[in-house]
Amino acid sequence: MPNVAAKSREELAQYEGAFQLVEASMGFVPRSLFTMGHRPELLEAFLGLAATVQTTDQLSPGLVQLIAHIASTVAGCQYCQAHTAAHAARNGVEEEKLARAWEFETSDLFDDAERAALRLARDSSITPNASTADHFSDLRKHYSERQIVDVVAVISLFGFLNRWNDTMATELEDEPAAMGSKVLAERGWQIGKHSG
Repeated sequence: MPNVAAKSREELAQYEGAFQLVEASMGFVPRSLFTMGHRPELLEAFLGLAATVQTTDQLSPGLVQLIAHIASTVAGCQYCQAHTAAHAARNGVEEEKLARAWEFETSDLFDDAERAALRLARDSSITPNASTADHFSDLRKHYSERQIVDVVAVISLFGFLNRWNDTMATELEDEPAAMGSKVLAERGWQIGKHSG
């Protein structure tokens, strides 16, 4: 049961255009947006930030979701792990690669550029933040400064989402529950407090 009841889509009809864009991208509208709807200016700001961060033309959509997935796994947010697994699959990340995401350091499914980005996602999502100058030296071998900013922006966006959804106990939607739980079952993931 969520800690704050989500508003209905009808109550937030003025954002229907944005919801349709989100739905076209994700296949559904996250319940977290309906909870943010209690404070419309927060919802508006978040919609703009999320769209800007996640629609970068500097990183592949699949890598964006893998970065978000690793950051969410470190944070322990099952809601966001299910979302990022489902969204990664929608963006062409193969099931085996997603299932092995936590093995990115050793799996031959990942290249050195992906390892550098995922390493930063993992280590900077630890509390306290465990990123170092070495992370950025590794990133610069593969990415421009602009691309590095985009990597950090994805990690930071999901830092907010991980805390928002775990704290609010946001109920997981059917679509990511089905897709995310299938991919994550190998790691013992199961629907818990975020069940629909």
